[in-house]
Amino acid sequence: MNRINKKLQEDKKLLSIYFTAGYPNLDDTTKIISELEKSGVDMIEIGLPFSDPLADGPTIQASSTQALRNGMTTELLFEQLANIRESVEIPLIIMGYFNPIMQFGVENFCQKCNEVGIDGLIIPDLPLEIYESEYKELFEKYDLKNIFLITPQTSDERILKIDDLSNSFIYMVSSSSVTGNQLGFNEIQENYFERIASMNLKNPQIIGFGISDKTTFLQATKHQKGAIIGSGFINFIKNNPVESTSE
Repeated sequence: MNRINKKLQEDKKLLSIYFTAGYPNLDDTTKIISELEKSGVDMIEIGLPFSDPLADGPTIQASSTQALRNGMTTELLFEQLANIRESVEIPLIIMGYFNPIMQFGVENFCQKCNEVGIDGLIIPDLPLEIYESEYKELFEKYDLKNIFLITPQTSDERILKIDDLSNSFIYMVSSSSVTGNQLGFNEIQENYFERIASMNLKNPQIIGFGISDKTTFLQATKHQKGAIIGSGFINFIKNNPVESTSE
């Protein structure tokens, strides 16, 4: 069974952490993954840096820019992850934009993911219809779960289509804005969380964008399976060198 699906079966609310590969230092990627697993995180999203990250807020954009300046590339990321499964067991997901994947070669990318032990992909700019017609069989060949995003503006019809095509979890974007921290969720967002829960989708949902502390995590997981912290963690590792987290 894919590690994501196995984790989703656990009777608990899940915490996923996003960080940008190659940030703050080029060789921090595997150190951060190892420390996150030791700290009890349930899943990790490894950000593949890209020069034009449209859905990302200023914090993650800045981390991507720095990672690229550090020399991070798709090929280097796979080199860094080559032996990660010798020491790490939790699900690993690569989150990135489709352009670098196409440049690397989609099948080559999927094959490399399978070789190093990546369990799923989150590609915000890969259209649902293109995935279904051109890449679904390829992703399945390499046992990669493709995780789709929905927003408060996504129609029920499209949500049901996404649920039908999904076989792990659905990434619920908490608002239509870019990523970043916020103090809490408003009534409109909480109504959105309740509305999606009431649809009784076959795939559990994990909420991202705006999760930064215990309060927002508990709000986000009242009706959904889990939540993702991204910008908050990027800020943490910016101010706390990786070495200091291993004590």
